[in-house]
Amino acid sequence: MRIHSSNHPWFLLAILVVLLSFSGALSSTHKEKTTSKNPKKEVTYDGTSLIINGKRELLYSGSIHYPRSTPDMWPKVIKRAKQGGLNTIQTYVFWNVHEPVQGKFNFSGRADLVKFIKLIEKNGMYVTLRPGPFIQAEWNHGGLPYWLREVPGIFFRTDNKPFKEHTERYVKVILDKMKQEKLFASQGGPIILGQIENEYSAVERAYKEDGVNYIKWAAKLVDSMNLGIPWVMCKQNNAPDPMINACNGRHCGDTFPGPNKKNKPSLWTENWTTQFRVFGDPPAHRSVEDIAYSVARFFSKNGSHVNYYMYHGGTNFGRTSAHYVTTRYYDDAPLDEFGLEREPKYGHLKLLHNALNLCKKALLWGHSRTEKPGKDTEIRYYEQPGTKVCAAFLANNNTEAAETIKFKGKEYVIPPRSISILPDCKTVVYSTAEVISQHTSRNYVKSKKANKKFDFKLFTETVPSELKGESFIPVELYGLTEDVTDYGWYTTNFKTDDNDLKKKGGKTTLRIASLGHALHVWLNGEYLGNGHGSHEEKSFVFQKQVSLKEGENHLTMLGVLTGFPDSGSYLEHRYTGPRSVSILGLSSGPLDLTEKNKWGNKVGMEGEKLGIHAEKGLKKVKWQKFSAKAPGLTWYQTRFDAPESKSSVAIRMNGMGKGLIWVNGEGVGRYWMSFLSPLKNPTQVEYHIPRSFLKPKKNLLVIFEEEPNVKPELIDFVIINRDTVCSYIGENYTPSVRHWTKKNDKVQAITDDVFLTANLKCSGTKKIAAVEFASFGNPNGTCGNFTLGSCNAPASKQVIEKYCLGKSECDIPVNKSTFQQDKKDSCPKVVKMLAVQVKCGRTKKNKESGI
Repeated sequence: MRIHSSNHPWFLLAILVVLLSFSGALSSTHKEKTTSKNPKKEVTYDGTSLIINGKRELLYSGSIHYPRSTPDMWPKVIKRAKQGGLNTIQTYVFWNVHEPVQGKFNFSGRADLVKFIKLIEKNGMYVTLRPGPFIQAEWNHGGLPYWLREVPGIFFRTDNKPFKEHTERYVKVILDKMKQEKLFASQGGPIILGQIENEYSAVERAYKEDGVNYIKWAAKLVDSMNLGIPWVMCKQNNAPDPMINACNGRHCGDTFPGPNKKNKPSLWTENWTTQFRVFGDPPAHRSVEDIAYSVARFFSKNGSHVNYYMYHGGTNFGRTSAHYVTTRYYDDAPLDEFGLEREPKYGHLKLLHNALNLCKKALLWGHSRTEKPGKDTEIRYYEQPGTKVCAAFLANNNTEAAETIKFKGKEYVIPPRSISILPDCKTVVYSTAEVISQHTSRNYVKSKKANKKFDFKLFTETVPSELKGESFIPVELYGLTEDVTDYGWYTTNFKTDDNDLKKKGGKTTLRIASLGHALHVWLNGEYLGNGHGSHEEKSFVFQKQVSLKEGENHLTMLGVLTGFPDSGSYLEHRYTGPRSVSILGLSSGPLDLTEKNKWGNKVGMEGEKLGIHAEKGLKKVKWQKFSAKAPGLTWYQTRFDAPESKSSVAIRMNGMGKGLIWVNGEGVGRYWMSFLSPLKNPTQVEYHIPRSFLKPKKNLLVIFEEEPNVKPELIDFVIINRDTVCSYIGENYTPSVRHWTKKNDKVQAITDDVFLTANLKCSGTKKIAAVEFASFGNPNGTCGNFTLGSCNAPASKQVIEKYCLGKSECDIPVNKSTFQQDKKDSCPKVVKMLAVQVKCGRTKKNKESGI
């Protein structure tokens, strides 16, 4: 147990022994017998950490959501997470995935939660389970099924009888299933921690006393099930006992007020590895230096558990994303959308976990002390009285300059805004600011096999001019579609006479105010265009000058959803779609069509109802050969062969506007190429097609395109790799923590000579085929875009080729003697950086298994 500074450390240590012997009084204790085959684990906790079978643990966790990847991807993704130093996987449980229709549960395919958890267990890792009921997660409706909105008298996430009844039934179904499969730690399974509700404090005030009562009820619900694991509530500082309040955010080492009881540990349930993207956004990136700094700071301040949200984001297949959220999810995570290692984020965090593990004994059993030697510097260290166990974290919060810290008689230069980790209070084994892990650049290689000339055929939807309906206002769009489609039709008729149209010099304007998300408009059969809102500004106004005819005019609107909202209070009462329709500029004055006309409605596209996105429905309509142009609301279909190799596959939607993609009947997701970011580019161009969606030949590609005059001939299929591998290391950086181990409470070098190296490694069986760039000096740029600076060792490329060419992995010493072979330094005052870029490839013998 960590003990804070005191004048009587030995007295406190004696108290510690007594307290641990009565840990049941201080923690949530769940004791069961063990079996030889699958020993049951007692999971408890105290103010320091979770305690699993009597053993304290530092937990490094990553969020991986089973519906956002395919079952054939799960083994590799989980294995790579473990190789990245994680010992825990965290996942939400998605109510609307498992019970899309009331009373009918689904646990197959991407919904096979049991299979996913057993794969984690097979890899020797723990699980944190977050069953909701609300999850947010940028997932459609925050994970709540649509049918829940239709329950009479329901209010979500408050002290409301219908909501609580359905929540209790659902939660018990999920947790009972876990129990039947013996997946809880108390049964010998991997689930060591649960979470009920999600960031409830964001909405609690809206529900006042009912909100307080609801959160108490939710806590009591899971605690009463006696499942033998502790439970957390994230971003819920008033979490009722025995719930552990946990932190979400980017810098919980500074923003988290701490556990609300002294006997609860400091847990970080979401450390956001990047920012999720919505259509219209530019690219997002959170540096690994910032993530590493935040984790080191949290662990230096009594933290014992961190979860990276996300560690692998994956894909929002089909129509599963929340409103405006891109199909690609958290691609900047340590494992990218395709499950590939995004370097250096993956490697730098892996080394951080290694460094923290060297500090484990001190962190979990040491006596914590803090010193503040300067305005921007701080020392946090842990010592175990009577032993040599000691670990220190030296922090420099100056964002512009390095600072020198004197600690235990030795001086250490700490880079700007960084933390250096000393697992023996002497030896720096890791700096959060010094990235020595390799970098990679993702490549999209056009497939030769899949991109043969496409023979597109098309089917165009009929735009209705008059639909049946009795409503005197446009029907709310969420309720109209009931989450079975993104599309809802609206029609109305109105008359104008000669007097209305005689205003001299006047301009007649159609004005439609909508609460989102997008809208297409026709008047008298003519397409007027479309409009849309954004994630930040859902409401928008479509306004266009129009020509009316004398007599009856026909107005048709197509309301378009980009998903249901996923956050906020009173989610069941959120509305969208057209709300106000009027004609301006008439001689008789404005004509309000909103509440004076009858509106007809229709749900979805004819092609959706006939299922023409899949083989079974393909012949239910007459397809025409594609020529050069087509109107909007057109279905396109063609065939293609699976791309060569076993690498990940994507389709690039160049030339297209907005719509949906299917491959062999499987929903790839929504695309929106016409919604440009401030950089004048689409937010997402490439859309992941999992290999499990494909067959060797004649795969069916179906696209539903909303916009007219697109160019499907520009679409292509690409194979994804990270074969561009780089290194960017300073000659004064700290050698890798890989050189160190701990024996008998002492940090020892694994080799006789510890020195800084640049490590380059190809994936799989690939080898370094070419050195594309090398410079020891002051090069500029990033991986995939390096350029020479004013200082460069001429032998740089020759040295790298000697160390690396033809090898699957190589280590290059980063020092002057390696690169300045003539012992001449043309720029002695420059602190040298080594920039290397190599290309990995396959030999002739193994090319058949991949590119």
